[in-house]
Amino acid sequence: MYSNETQRRIVVTGMAGSGKSTFSRALAVKSGLPLIHLDLHFWKAGWTEPSEAEWREKQRGLLANDAWIADGNYTETLDLRLERADTVVVLATPWWRCAGRALLRGCRMPDTLPEGCEYSAWQRLRDEWRLVPLIWRNRRAELEREQAIIARHGQHATRHVLKSKRAIREFLDGSGDVTGRGHSDESN
Repeated sequence: MYSNETQRRIVVTGMAGSGKSTFSRALAVKSGLPLIHLDLHFWKAGWTEPSEAEWREKQRGLLANDAWIADGNYTETLDLRLERADTVVVLATPWWRCAGRALLRGCRMPDTLPEGCEYSAWQRLRDEWRLVPLIWRNRRAELEREQAIIARHGQHATRHVLKSKRAIREFLDGSGDVTGRGHSDESN
């Protein structure tokens, strides 16, 4: 469950389509913490990827503050976020729900795009729909890799694994026991 006093640097992670951005926006409203949508900071103009060194340096700057919520995948730099985090929230959404959300998301344009990036409705549809087979194919390996990185670099942080809409709601509301009934696994 969310606590203003102890949770000031929060990493939100999960598969593509797991609801990271939606959850993070709700948590930012509730907590008043600044939100860092990594997707908005990753891409350079024209959808150009930065080098790994550039991306790591950019994240160091973004994470230098004392309070934030950082949402996004980018497992190759998850260690940077975890080393600064006091809390990790893993959205363990079933793969089929993630895939369905990717399909639906392809039909909507995002509210905000990275600076200097253009997106047509067709590009959005194509990019999101391409995620569906990747979500299915990588569903186990991605989770295992992420858990290994969390175990190695985030052992000091409180971890919440939210497995259902109910667990997410209880975490955000600060109500109920989110540690039981298979909805959440809180551990240090």
